[in-house]
Amino acid sequence: MKKFISIVIILTAFVQVSGQKIIHHEVFSPKMNKKIKTIIITPNLQPDTTYPSVYILHGFSGNPDRIIKEDIPDLVQKAQEYKTIYVLPDGDYSSWYVDSPIMRDSQYQTFIGKELVDFIDKNYPVKAEKKSRGIMGWSMGGYGATNIGVTYNKTFGIVGSSCGALDFNSFKEGYQKYMVNRVLGPVEFLNPNFLTDSKIKLMTGADQQYIFDCGTDDSQMITMNRNFHKKLTEAKIQHLYIESLGGHVPEYWSRSLSEQLALFERFFKK
Repeated sequence: MKKFISIVIILTAFVQVSGQKIIHHEVFSPKMNKKIKTIIITPNLQPDTTYPSVYILHGFSGNPDRIIKEDIPDLVQKAQEYKTIYVLPDGDYSSWYVDSPIMRDSQYQTFIGKELVDFIDKNYPVKAEKKSRGIMGWSMGGYGATNIGVTYNKTFGIVGSSCGALDFNSFKEGYQKYMVNRVLGPVEFLNPNFLTDSKIKLMTGADQQYIFDCGTDDSQMITMNRNFHKKLTEAKIQHLYIESLGGHVPEYWSRSLSEQLALFERFFKK
């Protein structure tokens, strides 16, 4: 009898895990007139139940497949643990998640902040409300999550950045090395609206929660993150700022993003 009960328990656990889904979609963007590869990870969906959602933006040269294989390898388990739907759009190799004034087919701010959210709300059992929707990313994706999250502050309730590239003016050789100029043009002619600092005024009344973190050995990003933290503090904008050991490497952002996802889950439960 005990053996039979054990078998039933094991089978039940297997059914629950196998109910999860990793779905590969090509979501059409009307503004860019092309399809964007997107991965959606769901928990074991239950009837008549809706779930919070988190949009996760990869870094420069990344892609959604790499997120679940290398960057956040326990993301599928977290979807089940936190009962959350994760949305992983392909931000192209170097789109910087902006609406480029140069490239008509690189309008990723509108795609992620509006078109993709509308698609997910229509096709998946998400809680279609600000308090149940978040956005996060690292490096290029940290900039993108901050830029999109604050711009669409009526859509996203919580915004997270890990080792984000938060200041193009101090990016120096990185501005060209990481191909920001490809989508935004020369830094000397950069529209100030693309600077993260331009979002601070909007953040004061956005009614959102913010998380920023960076590794102390991240020589390129640590100063710009510290400076942004200082500016938010001076503007009296509530936010959580974290520094911990680590560089601009997958080991750092894998750990920090996992910790941020736990904080996102606490926010959704609040």
